[in-house]
Amino acid sequence: MQGRSLPFRVATLVTGLLECLGFAGVLFGWTSLVFVFKKQHYFEELCELDAGSLGNATGLDECRARDERFSLIFTLASFTINFMTFPTGYIFDRFKTTVARLIAIFLYTSATLTIAFTSADSAVLLFLAMPMLAVGGIQFLITNLQIGNLFGKHRSTIITMYNGAFDSSSAVFLIIKLLYEQGVTIKASFLFISVCSAWHVGRTLLLMPRGHIPYPLPANYRYGLCSRDSPPEEDKKVAESEKLELQSKEFLSPKKETPGQQQAPGSFWSHTFSRRFAWHVVWLSVIQLWHYLFIGTLNSLLNNLASRDSALVSTYTNAFAVTQFFGVLCAPWNGLLMDRLKHKYQEEAKRTGAVAKAAALRSVVPSLTLTSLLSLGFAVCASIPVLPLQYATFILQVVSRSFLYGCNAAFLTLAFPSEHFGKLFGLVMALSAVVSLLQFPLFTLIKGPLQNDPLYVNLMLVLLTLLTFIHPFLVNRECQRKESPREVA
Repeated sequence: MQGRSLPFRVATLVTGLLECLGFAGVLFGWTSLVFVFKKQHYFEELCELDAGSLGNATGLDECRARDERFSLIFTLASFTINFMTFPTGYIFDRFKTTVARLIAIFLYTSATLTIAFTSADSAVLLFLAMPMLAVGGIQFLITNLQIGNLFGKHRSTIITMYNGAFDSSSAVFLIIKLLYEQGVTIKASFLFISVCSAWHVGRTLLLMPRGHIPYPLPANYRYGLCSRDSPPEEDKKVAESEKLELQSKEFLSPKKETPGQQQAPGSFWSHTFSRRFAWHVVWLSVIQLWHYLFIGTLNSLLNNLASRDSALVSTYTNAFAVTQFFGVLCAPWNGLLMDRLKHKYQEEAKRTGAVAKAAALRSVVPSLTLTSLLSLGFAVCASIPVLPLQYATFILQVVSRSFLYGCNAAFLTLAFPSEHFGKLFGLVMALSAVVSLLQFPLFTLIKGPLQNDPLYVNLMLVLLTLLTFIHPFLVNRECQRKESPREVA
């Protein structure tokens, strides 16, 4: 049975990876798309050029009002992609995979068709299209993450690989930009993406479950084409028993705990107002704000550093988009690191009699610290106004971002009860989305009062990035306290 279903599961894995790689996170290739939109004269009517700038192409690149409009569109879309994680996650939990994916396909296709038929005269429709594209894309990712449950011990690696593919999909807008430079219209490119919705529908009906993929996986689990052969009630009972057995093995101390010693999971609000959750929100929000501000303002930054040289801006825009593609290769290393450390610390816990759950949580501390360190390096490089140094900035940005969301999911999984995971995940993303709204006023501050000099804003954000090291320090100290002999006795 297992052997016959393996090719089907591999097909689900590979097609899910292609879906995330080609569609889910295309929004973050915004810099490449802005380059094309400017060539298409989007929002050009906002530019108030003086007589000396008329007929000068560089005058259009200096248009502050147009740059702010593009920044506002990205701010709104990036806010939506995070803030809507909670309601889209609820739809996925409540109405299951098929309904959630059909809604995602509708939103995504509506967005791509809107962009395809948008022109310079109707550019305001981008305010509607880009958030729909963002929400449809994140729903693709959410419904695909459960595929990791099909592969047992490789679950964390697959989940982080899918998150990496989500990051890498920003390269799709680079392809659209390169095709545009070869004479392919933006309308043709987005119509092709719209036609691909037929593939999404086919995959939804044939290669994805109608409900959820359980974890641990029942022995005779079937889904998609084989779903008629799956005994759902029996599978549910087996899944529950295996889940209880797995939890007892992973999270109980090697010293047998009596019912009186086991702690109750606690209410959702008790975890929400905990110090652990608050510092995690700070950690995610600060790092994410840096990434969103950088992506949303990169075109303007490159124009300033390249002295309005359009060819040079295009070269660096392409370089940035190419580095984004490598997110799918960087992210799985984070999952491998966490899986290896989790196994190591839990083995140590068995020998010392420490609390195994604290040992498991400790495994995510190096990844949290490494993500903060990479983000600090990215922030420092981005703050130095030297054009060739931006290559290093691009590399650090894609590596730190590919680690960021995998660490977020892993920490919430290990630090809080599983029955609250969906709500806490949605809440942390929503709160970080509210913080991400600061990117637009920061961009306006740079363009206005600071007269295009981002030095003070960058210094402030670098100092805020230093605060993110507090989170892994506190988590590590808490784990060491729980693993100490005094706590276990």
